[in-house]
Amino acid sequence: MIKNTGLKKNCNYDCIYCQLGHVEKKLRGPEAVQGGVTPGEVVESLQNFHKNVEDLDYITFSGTCEPSLNLRLGEIIREIRKVSEIPVCVITNSSLAGRPDVRENLAEADLVVATFVSGNEATWKKIHRPAPEIKLEEVIEGLRELAELESGPKLALEVMLLESANGSPLNSTDEEVEGLIEAIKYIAPDEIEILTVSRPPAEAYVVPVPEERLREIAERSVSEFGKEKVRLVLKGLKKARSKVRHQNPEEEVYALLLRRPCTFEQVEKALDIEPQVLRPILETLLMAKKIVEVGSSGEEYYKSS
Repeated sequence: MIKNTGLKKNCNYDCIYCQLGHVEKKLRGPEAVQGGVTPGEVVESLQNFHKNVEDLDYITFSGTCEPSLNLRLGEIIREIRKVSEIPVCVITNSSLAGRPDVRENLAEADLVVATFVSGNEATWKKIHRPAPEIKLEEVIEGLRELAELESGPKLALEVMLLESANGSPLNSTDEEVEGLIEAIKYIAPDEIEILTVSRPPAEAYVVPVPEERLREIAERSVSEFGKEKVRLVLKGLKKARSKVRHQNPEEEVYALLLRRPCTFEQVEKALDIEPQVLRPILETLLMAKKIVEVGSSGEEYYKSS
């Protein structure tokens, strides 16, 4: 949603768990954005890409920047609808939900997946390290207003739970979970996704919440919101992938690793690419120093250098 600025990512958060690492230059808001993509550019790229992919569930806005920072997002979605009947999803960090203009843009989507990590301001700041203008109270109120829209999108809250290797509690303690549940009750989303970090985080002290604890928190959430609303996302669960007709596999692999670190298997599954084709591509990218290998939670990941 923001053209290449020479930075690995463009965001108004600097999350301790971010798979893309630290924000080199934190954006203070949409008004600080330079080089936002236009509706025409998005539609042209989509039309070129769409010819090579089958069985898409959603056209999703995500990647190396916070999509809502581009204030033309709503216009872009409307233009997409003119050339495609595939539903549109926006994955957002929720930072700008308090702004009416941003909510109007998000309301154009079919599905909004919004990150929500804590109902406690101190914990929220510790995890997200937001730009100073962003306030948790405004985020919560904005998400509630988005959820209340009669003709608005389906709203799913992505609850990223974390633990710390340095002994400092984050957001998976009993007290934090109760605070999260109270805030989620107020927001009243359509769906709640419970998950933990699964890729190399920005801070080495961030570690995944054990599966047993995740299941406990999911069960607690089910008791409040019902089984139909709560979804536990566990590492290793696979879903069916779209079929891709490759034009330039090396470019596609590198583009994926620019967006997120992946294991060999994750790249293989995400791009529907054969192992014997993928292996030399990764070796070429490693030799060119475009990507590096990093270890996390006992697994080897490839990420952009």
